[in-house]
Amino acid sequence: MACDLLIKNGLLIDGSGAPARQADVAIADGKIARIGKITEAAKRTIDAAGLAVAPGFIDPHTHYDAQICWDGALTPSSWHGVTSVVMGNCGVGIAPCRPETREIAMRDLVNVEAIPFEVLDQGITWDWESFPQYMDAAAARKPSLNLAFLAPLTPFRHYVMGEASMERAASVVETNEIKKLLGEAMDAGAFGFSSTLLNQHMGYAGRPLACRNASREELKAYCNALKERSKGSIEIAMTKQIGVMEDPELELLDFMLTESARPITFIAMFDRDDISEAVRTSLRKAAPMIARGARPQTSPLPLTREINMRNPFSFAAFPSWQRVFEDKSKAAQAAVYGDSNFRNQFREELKRPAAFGNWERITVHEVKSSNLKKWEGQTVAEVAAAQGKDGVDAFLDLTLADDLDNEFTMTSFNNRVDRMAEILNNPAMLLGLGDGGAHLDMLCDSGYPSYMLGTWVREKKVLTLEEAVRRMTSDPADFFGIQDRGRLKAGLAADLAIFDPATVGSLGRPERRYDLPGGAKRMVMRSQGIEYTLVNGAVTWENGKLTGATSGEVLRS
Repeated sequence: MACDLLIKNGLLIDGSGAPARQADVAIADGKIARIGKITEAAKRTIDAAGLAVAPGFIDPHTHYDAQICWDGALTPSSWHGVTSVVMGNCGVGIAPCRPETREIAMRDLVNVEAIPFEVLDQGITWDWESFPQYMDAAAARKPSLNLAFLAPLTPFRHYVMGEASMERAASVVETNEIKKLLGEAMDAGAFGFSSTLLNQHMGYAGRPLACRNASREELKAYCNALKERSKGSIEIAMTKQIGVMEDPELELLDFMLTESARPITFIAMFDRDDISEAVRTSLRKAAPMIARGARPQTSPLPLTREINMRNPFSFAAFPSWQRVFEDKSKAAQAAVYGDSNFRNQFREELKRPAAFGNWERITVHEVKSSNLKKWEGQTVAEVAAAQGKDGVDAFLDLTLADDLDNEFTMTSFNNRVDRMAEILNNPAMLLGLGDGGAHLDMLCDSGYPSYMLGTWVREKKVLTLEEAVRRMTSDPADFFGIQDRGRLKAGLAADLAIFDPATVGSLGRPERRYDLPGGAKRMVMRSQGIEYTLVNGAVTWENGKLTGATSGEVLRS
């Protein structure tokens, strides 16, 4: 029987971790029909000689919750062989949401995920109120990728409690109502729920993101909603210090594992040379929980990110900087930056062990004023030395001199090759944290699958090709319970990434584009060596560009 598409002569990497082998793949009706030596005719044949044929990559940590309204291809993830994304991470999202509280939901995304308010205000369609309606609206848009949803705890608490959700724990009655809504989301196909403990996750009006106020009794109830259904996973931003699991967090992780009886992934296990043993120590402490289904999550990318002084998310963990987020008008922020009390408090906070690193990590990336161009490319430490100032004054004086329009870059984590090799070879580690759709004007880490294959597999030979593919396909699929994807096997959905192992990678540095709603800026990372991507049997990426196919689905647990 003729198939719709035949992929011939490729190096099959089936996602299971098994050795690669030469094989053809026949696709019919959006599914894999046969794998082997195939001679039957097909409506279209792709010659994959010299190319690897793998399952499409599954990104477990994105924030495309709003972007699905204006970009069904979820760029740039779709440029890098990603065929399915999990969104709704870190406890923040836009459903459920009453019409009168939409601004609060958007401001949460502005502060936590650094998405400009004007972009959200112009781009979000708001053709839903409940979470099941949100999922249905996403399906009706005919996306190019498959969408999987976690239920973020903040909008659920706010839907029931209003602004009190930003101030206190829920009552018993409120907790039961929130649990009921979470259960309805799970029954509609959500893959679990998410939350955060992170101090820098400040929401509307600079107040703690609502899910941070959830009591232990609340979390028990929400975990029980998963246990009662025997399905779903939990994602939680748990490390108040990156890479450091303190005793209270470990105890909470143990509690949530017990009360949910479901797998949990916690972030962020980034290697940091300022606390050399942080990840090793945290993983050793968490070993009993890891044995019960907890999965630490990391990114395979070194984290070099832009710092926009109008939205300086990188400093949000410092208490002194809360004032910068309370009133985000330029005049109010300039007043804070020039305040000697603010500067002195910041100096004191920088004295904490491992609070920051040093000013040599921060480089002047771009200034608008021609009088300041001489500082571009220099570190803040170099600027401070030239001006006879300390780092705080040099950093903030330059910002004020450029009317807050300047940008810096900061090199932070995942820079030691030997420690990254250790982290990436740890099978308990879930690979992700691409943050697709978030921190748009600062960074772009969503191209990590092609970076993983180009840097850690081909160049540094830290992982085999088969293991790297498994870690980005069947491993996240199994964690979330996505049963029909992540492997190349007859009968499963035909989501495939076809790439050249000799050239695959992320292309150069992130580049600026002004293609968000209203023409706002974002950083994107292009790919190379990704030759074809298929979603549910349709070719969505070919010859270095999207085809326009809209074959994605909303995945339901």
